[in-house]
Amino acid sequence: MWVVRKNEIAVKNRKWSCVAVMMATLLFVGCGGQSKQKTESEMNTDSTNVASDQIQMQKDSMLATLTLDGMKVTWIRDNAQARLMPRTLFPDASDALIDSLSLQNGVPASISTFLVEKDGIRMLFDTGMGAPDSQLLEELKALHISPEDINYLFITHFHGDHIGGMMKNDSVFFPRAEVYASQVEYDAWMKMPAEQKAQVEKTMKAYKNHLHLFAFGDTLPGNIVAMNAVGHTPGHTVFQVGKLLVIGDLFHGAALQVIHPEICAQYDMDKKGAIKSRKYYLQYARENGLTIAGMHLPVPAFMK
Repeated sequence: MWVVRKNEIAVKNRKWSCVAVMMATLLFVGCGGQSKQKTESEMNTDSTNVASDQIQMQKDSMLATLTLDGMKVTWIRDNAQARLMPRTLFPDASDALIDSLSLQNGVPASISTFLVEKDGIRMLFDTGMGAPDSQLLEELKALHISPEDINYLFITHFHGDHIGGMMKNDSVFFPRAEVYASQVEYDAWMKMPAEQKAQVEKTMKAYKNHLHLFAFGDTLPGNIVAMNAVGHTPGHTVFQVGKLLVIGDLFHGAALQVIHPEICAQYDMDKKGAIKSRKYYLQYARENGLTIAGMHLPVPAFMK
């Protein structure tokens, strides 16, 4: 644990609250406000400015790269169309709060994966939906990377929009990748009803010869630390690699939840745990100067 004086924490919290308000103002004006509706390209520019001035956004708004701590980090957008999380996904948020942030039409988000290239190794964090219109394969092609070129898969949790891209029909999609997932997550899903765990069971069985189950706190290949972020799912994991923090589904609506981390999305299986994890890692990232990569953050899914 770190030690920070109370006045330092207060200053940092105010700074991050201001950043969150900027996100809400810049990204979502026009979603019920008085100004005109912004294009996604305009929203990309706004969120890029908030996240980091080092991000290089591709024109198609599907890829963005940054160099961080001696590694190349590439955001890959899996969703083909612009994505809004519906207001109904956040029942704990009051109408007054939603109105004040101009989020009545929904909260801009994404379905994202992150490719980290370090010391000649390619590591992919989550794999998107694997839907007919998913963009992961096409964007890997744009980077001149084939599925066979991926050395490691690190899975934050077992929801379908994170493991769906691991399979192509009934075959593994990343045949040479070693797969790392939480032992706690695996055990919990294996105890769920058959219809609920069907995709997980099929996928993990297909990768059984390459599957490695870790404990929280383990250091994995690439010097990646697996960290306890339970709440969204029983074994939800945050990964830290250098100054990058891959947070999975800590946020489903950043413009709302960065300011109010106590607000959960309906997808959170354990609300109390999800709130605790969200607050903890917001503070942890602030105090350690980390760049956050989130699977449902708005384009380009980086935040600092």
